[in-house]
Amino acid sequence: MINSYAGFDDAAVAIAGARAGADVIRDLYGQRLARIDKGAGDFATTADVEAEARILGVIRAARPDDAVLGEEGGRRGAVDAARQWLVDPLCGTLNYAVGNMLVAVNVALLGGAAAVADPFSGEIFFTDGETAWVRRDGADDTPLRPSPASRLVDVNLDPPFPSAPGFRAVDLLGRPEFVERFRPRVVSTTLALTWVAAGKRAAYVTDGGGLSRSVHFAAGIALCRAAGCVVTGIDGAPIHETNRGLVVAADDETHGLLMSMMRSRS
Repeated sequence: MINSYAGFDDAAVAIAGARAGADVIRDLYGQRLARIDKGAGDFATTADVEAEARILGVIRAARPDDAVLGEEGGRRGAVDAARQWLVDPLCGTLNYAVGNMLVAVNVALLGGAAAVADPFSGEIFFTDGETAWVRRDGADDTPLRPSPASRLVDVNLDPPFPSAPGFRAVDLLGRPEFVERFRPRVVSTTLALTWVAAGKRAAYVTDGGGLSRSVHFAAGIALCRAAGCVVTGIDGAPIHETNRGLVVAADDETHGLLMSMMRSRS
């Protein structure tokens, strides 16, 4: 059997996986889908499961010795594998289930290449770990260029809130200096991170723990870093496994303004 992925580098594998998952998400959109209860109000749909299976098929064919951590299927492969892929087949399940198209498909090699696909715009944002690009059907790859010009800041308000009461994202929205300088948006999808990398948003703020190794955030963080965004935890320190939250900004000035607002509680 001919391996159609022979010769693919890691970025190409990530792109192929994200595209395969996005095809499933787009094809099943608008259909009545079974829901798989995860507890605490969370659920997956058959679209999540089928998209993950399609992505895993790409990774297995291209990198059979690599481990994979999937949002729906858990870990596959050796626990001590030197290489691990993180897969979120449908970031934005709640949106998707009610017919909202603000969703993404995430595929990331831990510490390396990553891709985020928007199933409905046809855009694929990707990085080889060094530079970041967007690919649109029928057009040349375009480098991602962050910009604070929009003044739009996406804020993730989803629970849990591990840093409360010291930090709650909702409090940021009520600060007069925030609304004087920025315009808030509330989005809960990896698209929010890719939009910062692409210059469509000035910043993104969320709480949470272990985001750098999360299937939900790893691909978006990789893209933002490669695009030259400022990426830290809510404490302003570089992202690592133990710090909490995420502040991604298009430039140092925007990041500094947000950090000053978050640290100054009246």
